[in-house]
Amino acid sequence: MRILVIHGPNLNLLGERETETYGTMDLATINSTLEAMAKKEGAEVECVQSNNEGDIVERIQGARGAFGAIIINPAAFTHTSVAIRDAIAAAGVPTIEVHLSNIYAREAFRHHSHVAPVAVGQIAGFGAKSYTLALRAALDLAKK
Repeated sequence: MRILVIHGPNLNLLGERETETYGTMDLATINSTLEAMAKKEGAEVECVQSNNEGDIVERIQGARGAFGAIIINPAAFTHTSVAIRDAIAAAGVPTIEVHLSNIYAREAFRHHSHVAPVAVGQIAGFGAKSYTLALRAALDLAKK
């Protein structure tokens, strides 16, 4: 069982950038936590990060038939990318949208997600724990 984890733009700066909003845990720590958690469940996660919309679209398209679920934090692309939304819809891989912060408690432009309508669910506002909660859900989805 394989789960693809996609981190969107600027998430490579976690732990350094706006720590009051995004926390102090860096991306490498989040990834290693997910890898260890998946291993305990007999699963594998592949974690990727990109600041480029096209790269993210290609990773989603490539997940078809190769992964049981996708966890994606589209970051700023959440609110702007119809291309990512369409790739998720076309791939047919159960997808969970993740955000470190509660996007609905922030600026109004962050309240709309293009991804949410094509995702199985959304987990937001729990900091780095949003990812581990999403992994639990993704493992359940991938088993079905």
